[in-house]
Amino acid sequence: MKDVDLNLLPPLQALLELRNVSRAAERMHLSQPAMSAALSRLRRHFNDELLVRSGRSYELTPFARALVPRVDQALTDIQDALQLRAEFDPASSDRTFVIAASDYVTGILIRHLRALIGAEAPGVTVDFVPTSRARLKPGLETFASVDVVIGPMGFDLDGSSRQLFRDEFVIVMDSSNPLLASERLTVADIASAPHAVGEFGGSIVTPPMRFFEQMGQAPVVAARVAGLQGLPAIVEGTDLVAAVPRMLATRPVQTLSITAVGFDPDLEVPLVEGMFWHPLQSTDPANLWLRSVIQRASTHLSGEGLAAHPVTIAAH
Repeated sequence: MKDVDLNLLPPLQALLELRNVSRAAERMHLSQPAMSAALSRLRRHFNDELLVRSGRSYELTPFARALVPRVDQALTDIQDALQLRAEFDPASSDRTFVIAASDYVTGILIRHLRALIGAEAPGVTVDFVPTSRARLKPGLETFASVDVVIGPMGFDLDGSSRQLFRDEFVIVMDSSNPLLASERLTVADIASAPHAVGEFGGSIVTPPMRFFEQMGQAPVVAARVAGLQGLPAIVEGTDLVAAVPRMLATRPVQTLSITAVGFDPDLEVPLVEGMFWHPLQSTDPANLWLRSVIQRASTHLSGEGLAAHPVTIAAH
């Protein structure tokens, strides 16, 4: 059994039923490359093609047709087993949940989440694991050690998902930065200033970097740090600028000698965060409760109190 990955069962069922990689990926909330990779692993495991082309569509091999009732039964048994936890009671539970999230999400969400958990489930512990260290993997393997992932929508994170909240990026800089003396700021002005940027490992391109690229600008990167949380403090007392989510900038602007500058409304650089979980956990009472708490904590988030510079950043 050590060589059997049970995470492959849901994709296998979808492939056997739909006989189409793209449609199976859509059902499982997976990217098409992730579903193709799952099919390749399944073919190696069973030493059978499973799906073979027939004209413009695919057909099941004889072996795959024999698998259909067994896979359906196996998933039914697993779902039945999960329902054994239907007696989950937050008030008496001492369970530890694990949430993978960026430092930005953890920083703005944790106090609201702790307030709700303290009131509803005083014995429950929630561990936040940085997404950079959570070993996020293609497919659903991540959820072997993580209950919920909170991350940006549109970055091919796998699993079932739901949008949590929307934010937007602003530019923060020291309050004495000469740029603030300008009556008009453009994207080119900001791009030419030395930037401090947050990185998340791998080849991830953050929304601000993607925005500058689309605007035909290449920011001058003068400092790199892990994540976004430390950027407001880094720019204080320097000539650096940094793009950070508005909700992350709100408190530092009130306590540090820094100023936030927003973009013109038609140049908004959005950040939409969502939560992701294993499809098999969709009806699990414990996971349902955790997702409910996260969703309710997110409703308390707001960046409307940010004191931004009156001059906004224009395209030209």
